[in-house]
Amino acid sequence: MEPSPAAHRPQALLVAGLGVGQMLSFGSSFYLLSVLGEGIAASLHLRPALVSSLLSVALLASAFAATPIGRWIDTRGGKAVLLWASPTFALGLALIAVARGPLSLILGVAVLGVAMALGLYETPYAILASLYGHSARRPMTGIALLGGLGSTVGLPTTLYLEHAFGWRGACLAWAAVHLCVCLPITALVTPHVGGRRHEDGPRPLIAWDRGMVQLAVLFACAWTVSAFVAAHLPRTLEGFGLAHDAAVHAAALIGVAAVSMRLAEFTVLRKLPPLNTTRVATLLHPIGAASLLAFGGAAAPVMALGQGGGNGMLTVAKGVLPLSLYGPENYAYRSALLATPARFAQVAGPLLFGLILDRSAAAAVIASSVLCLTMFAMTCCLTKQTQGEGDPPPKPRPQPQPRATPRRAAGSHSYAVYSGALSPRQYKSDRSPS
Repeated sequence: MEPSPAAHRPQALLVAGLGVGQMLSFGSSFYLLSVLGEGIAASLHLRPALVSSLLSVALLASAFAATPIGRWIDTRGGKAVLLWASPTFALGLALIAVARGPLSLILGVAVLGVAMALGLYETPYAILASLYGHSARRPMTGIALLGGLGSTVGLPTTLYLEHAFGWRGACLAWAAVHLCVCLPITALVTPHVGGRRHEDGPRPLIAWDRGMVQLAVLFACAWTVSAFVAAHLPRTLEGFGLAHDAAVHAAALIGVAAVSMRLAEFTVLRKLPPLNTTRVATLLHPIGAASLLAFGGAAAPVMALGQGGGNGMLTVAKGVLPLSLYGPENYAYRSALLATPARFAQVAGPLLFGLILDRSAAAAVIASSVLCLTMFAMTCCLTKQTQGEGDPPPKPRPQPQPRATPRRAAGSHSYAVYSGALSPRQYKSDRSPS
């Protein structure tokens, strides 16, 4: 696929605009309840653990919405979808702000989950794939680099807003940010990229071939481990002898490692094949886990750096691997199919690993390492496809047929003249319009 004509506009401006949008979107959604959970629980007389666990509701809503949104992106183009994301984020945050009980709170969180499906990484990645084709790896990495700052920016900003305006005011302030900052940025910097046209025929079915299954398993395992670490890493490190404060400070290294590895991917690692960097990423967590099992709490920073670095690279791989293996055709829908098992696994990960962690911190670390080694195994035998194995071949676009114009047989005219049946003057008269 050739780059779109819209790709000639400044790439840095597009990456900066989309990256800032990702940073603000993550900060106001994925990390929102971790800060506001206690205030919401106290105000609505709910258990804090229940409010914090409502992130699973957002992730479930996002999982159910992902596939139709992927089809919408391929049909209408990514800009239209991304423009809808900001008002949907604002609506979800406003519903949370006016919640008076658990049901209205759940409704607001569910709308926030739909906004996450509309506006987080998959949609910007699809826009870049449409614009730059196989050259989209570096801008995807740039967006992931800025999006990785969502916790760094979002957590303290939400805390400040809560102290200044209360949790309801904080939600409304974030809603205003989406309408007054994210929406104008998207409208100004994002080019319109056409989707599938009517004459292209019906939308193709994407077959679940071996490569698709391997990628889906890889991403599902990655997001399960990521959710486990996000929910339980400090507690896991405490199981290896660290005090609570020391465990929290060690766990904070995850963000530093993730951003550092994305920066490396953006600069020195961008020339390496994405499949090779993915293999390296899957092994960083097991290396940290082995250090933790061998040396105890003293190796907690190694564990955090390994998980953060691997997760930072895998966030980029989630956008780049499907593009490098299958190409940009139907990229958004294919990515949505691959992400759906991962989204459901992300919901179940904290619960499953919480049960394992109740028995043994070492068992939880071993289980997460087994998943990472499974991810490494899934990278084997992945080969580039011109189209998915088993996908129906694209139908050739019908070409307009030239209109046939009736022609007189020259031989018969010549015979009529030369035989004497018609004189040359009579023949010319017969050919002139009446």
